[in-house]
Amino acid sequence: MNQYETVFILTPVLSDEQMKETVAKFKTLLTDKGAEILNEETWGLKKMAYAIQKKSTGFYCLIEFKAEPEVIKTLETGYRRDEKVIRFMTVKLDKYAVQYAEKRRNKLAKKEEA
Repeated sequence: MNQYETVFILTPVLSDEQMKETVAKFKTLLTDKGAEILNEETWGLKKMAYAIQKKSTGFYCLIEFKAEPEVIKTLETGYRRDEKVIRFMTVKLDKYAVQYAEKRRNKLAKKEEA
């Protein structure tokens, strides 16, 4: 199993509840295909560098997971079919990126404890 990181931007017209439902839908899609979710971060509503579909802001979400390569195709098909997703990008992490992601997770965990 490889380790991946996916970031997707949801349309800003969604309510907070709709945004959480959409993130949960993609997490469920991953777990149903046998992926192990390591980390999930919701970065919130952010301004984009340039307008996409005449929208200048979007809800940014990150999911870090371990999965087989076939799962990525299913996940990205799900992104393309969902009109709430403006942009997405999935990246396979190499050993250095995995180490960096672990440090980042630990740093965030310490911050949440304090």
